[in-house]
Amino acid sequence: MTNPTTTTKTDGAEVKNMFPDNEFFSSSDKQVIDDDHQYAAHHYERLATVVRKTEGCYLYTADGRKILDCLAAYSSANAGHHNPKIVQGVVDSLTEKRGSVISNVVYTSALSIFLKKLSTFLPQLGPRFGANGNKSLPKNGGVESVETALKLARYYGWKERGIEDGKQEIIVFDNNFHGRTISVISFSSSEKYREGFGPMTPGFPSAPYGDLEATKALVNENTCGILVEPMQGEGGMNVPPPDFLAGLRTLADENNLMLIFDEIQVGLGRTGKDFCFQHENVIPDAVILGKALSGGLTPLSALVTNSKLMDMVFTPGKDGSTYGGNPLACAAGIAALDNHVADRLSERSAEMGAKLKARLEEIAKKSSKIKEVRGRGLFIGVEVNDGDAMKYCHQLLEMDMMANDSHGHTIRISPPLTIGDAEIDYICERMEKVLC
Repeated sequence: MTNPTTTTKTDGAEVKNMFPDNEFFSSSDKQVIDDDHQYAAHHYERLATVVRKTEGCYLYTADGRKILDCLAAYSSANAGHHNPKIVQGVVDSLTEKRGSVISNVVYTSALSIFLKKLSTFLPQLGPRFGANGNKSLPKNGGVESVETALKLARYYGWKERGIEDGKQEIIVFDNNFHGRTISVISFSSSEKYREGFGPMTPGFPSAPYGDLEATKALVNENTCGILVEPMQGEGGMNVPPPDFLAGLRTLADENNLMLIFDEIQVGLGRTGKDFCFQHENVIPDAVILGKALSGGLTPLSALVTNSKLMDMVFTPGKDGSTYGGNPLACAAGIAALDNHVADRLSERSAEMGAKLKARLEEIAKKSSKIKEVRGRGLFIGVEVNDGDAMKYCHQLLEMDMMANDSHGHTIRISPPLTIGDAEIDYICERMEKVLC
């Protein structure tokens, strides 16, 4: 260990350590990075920055740098890092000894309260199946709930549409991102995600995002569902064309298909509405949520659908998860949903997002480097003409602003929904310096 009052920068220079004397703070940045290189899987290309603390919209390093977080862990930190109300919900759960994992063979009040709050927060899903209310099935990471949604659609196709088991097909879209399990990477457009991991799971024909006619051409006797992001994040921050989602709704209704929206990144206020599908007033049959669902404090995701569909598919033995819906995660989820409503995060996202997008569009008018600014709420992409967005993200980090690229060509700006005018000024000052 180094002296707890100092830390060593990666260039070897000694600077004052701003944090307490314990193992999380006293090791040097160099030691943290070296240990990661030695003991961690190298599945991320990390930036040479060690974050020691997070609060609100900011990340802090040991040498006192204060970095504006314009990534929010891909929408996990919508409510801001260590939101006090959500933290208190988790702390209370632990101190009152109701946070430990309990087998799902018994009931817990935490799960019951969370599922009721979540299921009633959404409008009636799958209304063509009746006004039965919604039910939710909780999991941990978002991709688990994507897998659960695939099971929902396939079982529905077998049970209700009479498709031979093993031949069910779910239509997906080019440049999608739904996670990295084997089944999910099987329908990814990125060869990097797929290479060497075969055999791939069949049954996922893909259409260009936004192309309704191409989607219609894929429907056949084995089609059981459509899985779509109502706005693409990793695919390039793509807003769907007008009437695309409504067209998918009509297509699903006419062919008796399940329409499933993946709102893991875009739900819970990120685009200026509680749910992204509300921009188009299109109600899906099922919704996948995650990331911000727990306020960024613990893994928590869920599939929510019409009660009739949930009861049809998920009978005892058809699914299960030891940690899915555990009491600690549910405590975070309860507090996060309560905070979302109380702090009017969707309205704040719409207001701040409109201001930020307008400012970025003004920068684009005088920049030869910007191709387009697009987005909704605080889910904004700035596509660059040279196709190398990460180059600019590195420059922004040197100016104490963390952003990331989307699909290589677009700077993704998605800060916590709690930002204010000062943060908008901060972002735009740096974007202008880098891009003008």
